[in-house]
Amino acid sequence: MNTFYRLGAVIAALLLIAWIISCAVNPVTGKRQLMLLSESDEIALGQQTDQQVIATYGIYEDAELNAYLNDIGQRMGKITHRPNLPYQFKVLDTPVINAFAVPGGYIYLTRGILAYLNDEAEMAGVIGHELGHVAARHTAVEYSKSQLASLGLGVGMILSEDFRKYAGLAQFGVSMLFLKFSRDNERQADDLGVEYSSKLYYDANCMATFFETLERLSPADGSAALPEWFSTHPNPVDRLGAVRRKSAEWQTKLGGNAFVNKRKEYLSQVDGVVFGDDPRQGYVDGNTFYHPTLKFSFAIPSGWTVNNTPAQVQMVAPKEDAALLFSLVSGTTAREVAGKFVSEASASVQRNEATTINGMAAQRLLSRVVTEQDTMAVLSHFIQKGSDVYIFHGLSSPSGYAAYANAFTGSAGQFKSLTDAKRINVTPKYLKVNTSKTATNLSALLSTQGVSREELETYAIMNGMKLNDSVPAGALIKFVK
Repeated sequence: MNTFYRLGAVIAALLLIAWIISCAVNPVTGKRQLMLLSESDEIALGQQTDQQVIATYGIYEDAELNAYLNDIGQRMGKITHRPNLPYQFKVLDTPVINAFAVPGGYIYLTRGILAYLNDEAEMAGVIGHELGHVAARHTAVEYSKSQLASLGLGVGMILSEDFRKYAGLAQFGVSMLFLKFSRDNERQADDLGVEYSSKLYYDANCMATFFETLERLSPADGSAALPEWFSTHPNPVDRLGAVRRKSAEWQTKLGGNAFVNKRKEYLSQVDGVVFGDDPRQGYVDGNTFYHPTLKFSFAIPSGWTVNNTPAQVQMVAPKEDAALLFSLVSGTTAREVAGKFVSEASASVQRNEATTINGMAAQRLLSRVVTEQDTMAVLSHFIQKGSDVYIFHGLSSPSGYAAYANAFTGSAGQFKSLTDAKRINVTPKYLKVNTSKTATNLSALLSTQGVSREELETYAIMNGMKLNDSVPAGALIKFVK
């Protein structure tokens, strides 16, 4: 008993030492908190995650817009509680309505969220909110908690780390984006967003206006999902009132200066931004995926969910017990790519054969891949098209393989060159900013611009207005063309 008692005391002492070492002073509150990441670790993790975020979403190719975001972000970063972090601010090429931060000072706004912001003050509020998460180390804290709980940060795939990396599923950092903040964290980030934007003399009340826009995007009857923002940024109680009260406090404290919104400056920057899905990056019509730029198409198994990212097209079975991963590599042969896959995934080959698919040289490979928890059946097709090799990985459990083999083979077997001009010559929609010529109300103005009755409310929300709001001559209004 004494031996066990002494052993317990030693373990307790070691745990206490570990606790003391792992606690750090929060830059915002000044209080000690659980933290397994040093600041240098946090920056390194941010750099790693940034690469994965870009591979997943892609950077929106508009240098002027990215510079505009970065300029405001850098000025705001210097007045945060962590002014010495190497902040980076980027626009992601995705229509989802979201903004997020990762450890080390990487801040992202999607082009989707930019379409629903209406002035520079609203954007500054969103940037400030995300800087608040970084300053208060919210993501780093959640990371530390999940590490201690041994929950890991995977995306639910039962793949080994090596296979995740090879197959384009290196989601370790990206999965941190889906750590849901607490409402207390959100309230603190709101407060900091108000503080930081107010210190640059933006009217932080505009931040509340944007939160109202987000809420209007989700009908009260629940007929549509909440904007992606709310999936990781839960809505605190009385959010709008709290932001407005905090704004009044800071404006009183910083009195003597005008607080601005800079609507014209902001709208001039987003005029011409791609709105919604960009079909040039690939699109789904029926059960077929088309890529007009790379000129190919393939079949999607009926009922499967599709997620198209710059790095990979991911298709998931209705029961989420099988997946198809489609990607490409350049400058080699189908046989060489298949061999590299076997080597890097430590795959146990069951069948490996040369074949042709719609006139293109291909390699079909059936293998088993040992995962962290089990073994997976993987049916892979490597298809040579020009100087590129296109890869289909069909993944399931060995026991479920027979049920999905035809779906795996059918999708890859219908991979072919795209020649239909109608499928190739598709163009995205763009956000356009028009100037009202006469004084009217928003509903009448939208109608004269050809907006259908069904779309009127959507356009009103996009402009942060109500349909009966007055619109003076010379006002700037957003449309989609």
